[in-house]
Amino acid sequence: MENIITLHDLSFEPYISENQIKDAVKELAKKINSEFGGEELHIVSALTGSFIFTADLVRELEMPCQIHFVKVSSYHGGTSSTGTIRLETDIQLDFSNKNVLITEDIVDTGLTASFLFELIKNKGAKNIKLATLLYKPEAYKQALNIDFVGFSIPNEFVVGYGLDYKEIGRNINAIYKLKQS
Repeated sequence: MENIITLHDLSFEPYISENQIKDAVKELAKKINSEFGGEELHIVSALTGSFIFTADLVRELEMPCQIHFVKVSSYHGGTSSTGTIRLETDIQLDFSNKNVLITEDIVDTGLTASFLFELIKNKGAKNIKLATLLYKPEAYKQALNIDFVGFSIPNEFVVGYGLDYKEIGRNINAIYKLKQS
């Protein structure tokens, strides 16, 4: 991992390496493969942050998969959730009697995860599970179970591996946390 990086006006320090992420994604895939066996799985990826995690995860899955993207936002350019969810792009599909895995880059307050769970539930899914690369238990405010977690982390702002600060930093292959001054 590189040393300190600067994105816009903030500095970030190394936190989770590329190799640690690869290992965690493989481990999550093993658990998901075990959970769903060979049954078809519909993956709903929350754009934009989760696209890299989702791409790496599905390459490790062994069952037939259909991938769907939904665009939601709660940060709106800042370093913490605003508390409001905007659905920018919905999925026009009936999920009746289907297995669905929601993939998120990060779950902090849980508002987006709960919002997506309800959206998919209302589309008739028979089985809904949630996978996230990063989970912030200190910030979590929902009752929804998070089924597959790559890393539990403190309530700090992070970038890289799909996560951004003001749309910059998604292409960094590791996770960096906001450097404390």
